[in-house]
Amino acid sequence: MLLKFTDWLIYELLGLDPEARLPQALNFFVYDFIKILFLLFVMIFVIGFLRTYLSQEKLKQWLTARGIFGNFMAALFGAITPFCSCSSIPLFISFLKAGVPLGVTFSFLIASPLINEYLVVLMLGTFGWKITLMYVMSGLLIGFFSGVILGKMRLEKFLVADMHADLESDQQTQMLYTFKSRLVFGWKEARDIVYKLWGWILVGVAIGAGIHNYVPQEMIQGALGKTGIFSVPIATLIGVPMYGSCAAIVPIAVVLFEKGIPLGTALSFMMAISALSFPEAIMLRRAMKLKLIMIFFLITTIAIILTGYLFNMLQSVLIH
Repeated sequence: MLLKFTDWLIYELLGLDPEARLPQALNFFVYDFIKILFLLFVMIFVIGFLRTYLSQEKLKQWLTARGIFGNFMAALFGAITPFCSCSSIPLFISFLKAGVPLGVTFSFLIASPLINEYLVVLMLGTFGWKITLMYVMSGLLIGFFSGVILGKMRLEKFLVADMHADLESDQQTQMLYTFKSRLVFGWKEARDIVYKLWGWILVGVAIGAGIHNYVPQEMIQGALGKTGIFSVPIATLIGVPMYGSCAAIVPIAVVLFEKGIPLGTALSFMMAISALSFPEAIMLRRAMKLKLIMIFFLITTIAIILTGYLFNMLQSVLIH
């Protein structure tokens, strides 16, 4: 419905050419900005409402006490949520505000865009079940191990101050006994966080729209076809700053593979676009300091590169 609305707004009401790149970029921008802003508000509202029934300190203790099992559950939860890298940020922030350990929240943030229903369905129809299954398992492992490593590094000091769980506020929420007061709490929390983030979202989505519509596929294909053993890290580094939907990413990976690019190289390019993007980094800057964003990107990038080499090694097995 939202896509139909943006199509009507850009192409019919404004009368812009749907085949031209600038109107396509504008449509992409309007659609993603509205979608992410709405998702941000709804998710924070729902989690804020639910937080009034559960102590943040108890939630933190529950996840921490289970050690790395919390990372696995967060990665698994991320796998069943149909979010892109930018759309995962609202839940990531809500988890931080609720006192969930940082490493656990990173497991969700990494796994959520790597694996979702849309991507799995598209991959099944193009790559087949063996490659799709291997990809899903790899996405879970990347989210799990990256989150565990980031959690062990004790990086909470690099979070922006108001992204830490507020235990005093937590005690106040436990005093909200009426259903209406709980709804009001959730509404106010969603409103306050959206107010702090909307500018970062605007900038991030605008950059993503430009990259999505103005970086030619032929240029990427040409670069990857001439790099040999270094094609996996180069494909990953090319994919990191880019941004796109699953519907656009999977066909590009398929075309690269059909043009002779190794399977792991094509998939590492797809993974990098899915899990990491420059617009995502812009939005995360509101929640964490630049050093933490760089560490998060570095560890996830290394994990994707290693996964790409693994797929290249197993290519002959997976395609038969």
